[in-house]
Amino acid sequence: MLKSGSTLDVRYEGDGIAVVTLNRPDRLNAVSPEMHHELQELFDAIDADIDTNVVVLTGAGRGFCSGGDTKTMAGRHAKKDEPLRVYSRGRHLISGMLSVEKPLIAMVNGPAAGLGATIALFCDVVFMSDAATIGDRHVNVGLVAGDGGAVAWPLLVGPLRAKELLMTGRMLSAAEAVELGLVNRQIAADALESETLSLAREIAAQPPYAVRATKAAINRYVSAVNSQVLDASLAWERISMRTEDHQEALRARAEKRPGVYQGI
Repeated sequence: MLKSGSTLDVRYEGDGIAVVTLNRPDRLNAVSPEMHHELQELFDAIDADIDTNVVVLTGAGRGFCSGGDTKTMAGRHAKKDEPLRVYSRGRHLISGMLSVEKPLIAMVNGPAAGLGATIALFCDVVFMSDAATIGDRHVNVGLVAGDGGAVAWPLLVGPLRAKELLMTGRMLSAAEAVELGLVNRQIAADALESETLSLAREIAAQPPYAVRATKAAINRYVSAVNSQVLDASLAWERISMRTEDHQEALRARAEKRPGVYQGI
């Protein structure tokens, strides 16, 4: 069985359905290093779990996932003594999601931003509450949209719209996201869980190998784009983490003022 952790809560709904809840509600389920590690372990474990045919991902409290934890970001990104890595940890998380054979359904109950949006959009189906919003706000904190945003958004909405949305960091309503083809469906908040679980049961009732191989076949297309884009975007994101503009964006965010950027 899949196991709960310090930042993830797992429950089983029967019919082969597991619901995994990102569980840092006090931080809108922002991804801490601990959550990043537990998510990677989760995606590695799903296909080996004989009790699970479909996994639903959602967030505790009023948010789905607000992305990287900006409260600790300044200190983590300013460190100069960490050993250099050829490949980012983010690469393994995204590649792990793409490698999961069993269907993943995102039940977006509240804001999904940055890495949170990426986690939702790399699922196989995305249902959004009518009270939820979604967007990639990397640029708003002086970072390159490197953790999968540069892969997922152009595939779903096309390069022109993706560039507009990623270069502004604008958050979209559920209605806008559906209209653009970014997500599958907008659902009233009080019906989100029941409708999402209904779809999960419909998928879980199908012949498992046919479902998983169909998903794997489509993900070959996504993986082909991912192999061309992800490493470069992560490397550029890593460079942006070391810029003064990134630190200034974080200071401005904390002080609730406009940033003053120098391009350095």
